Amino acid sequence: MSESILVEVEDGLAHVTLNRPARLNAVDFEMGQRWRDIAVQLAGDPTVTAILLDAAGPAFCAGGDVVAMSEADPGDGSAGDAVTAMARTIHEGILTLVCSSTPIVAAVQGAVAGGGLGIMLCADYIVASDAARFVSKYANIGLTPDLGVSTLLPAAVGQRRALTLLLQDRSLSADEALDWGLVNEVVPAADVAARARGVAEFWQSGAVAAFGEAKRLVRLGPGRAFAQNLEDEAHTIGEQFATHEARTRIAAFVAASRSPKHGAGSRKDAE
Repeated sequence: MSESILVEVEDGLAHVTLNRPARLNAVDFEMGQRWRDIAVQLAGDPTVTAILLDAAGPAFCAGGDVVAMSEADPGDGSAGDAVTAMARTIHEGILTLVCSSTPIVAAVQGAVAGGGLGIMLCADYIVASDAARFVSKYANIGLTPDLGVSTLLPAAVGQRRALTLLLQDRSLSADEALDWGLVNEVVPAADVAARARGVAEFWQSGAVAAFGEAKRLVRLGPGRAFAQNLEDEAHTIGEQFATHEARTRIAAFVAASRSPKHGAGSRKDAE
């Protein structure tokens, strides 16, 4: 089995680790296939209720492995077709995860570049180290965005800021990424792993199916007509309302709302 991406599933939490630290977790052809296969496997597994995505080594992901692509180029023009095929394979994994009803949290401990932004933005919640850095670098080597960056990046930070990152030689610090909306939290490097796991465990300790469906609705919404989104919302909330978990939580909410209040100034105190 390939070790380029490690997967461990325990108590419904799938821990996925990018594992090519010597190459800054850049994605080569083999790793791209493994990424796709893991995404399809986890998204289709009903026992997986949350995914934690992280990476080994000093960097989170340097995007595509341009060195490997260059070394595989025979110089006859066919390399472009191979790169397109590789991108499509990785894209299948990204599309599967983004459109799934499984919430994903990413622990970003270091640099993120190029297509690594797309890998990171598969996550619905991103916890970044205060030492993390974020860059594009596509145009610097004559390439264009892939791995969902042209869609996921402006969805996160807005079109104008996405263009700034893509068209300028700009590097974002962790605090700038937080200000732009690229990440959700910035914590000390030593706390990234624990905080990201805490987010996943919060989902799992609550109405995890509802969290997953909320993620799915938000992710799919921009690409559909408003009427279709409304119909999906109506169907989904009705479906969730009928579940045992929702009915139990709703009953507890109703009971709490009907209980007498005993704080100062309450009716009981007045009597």
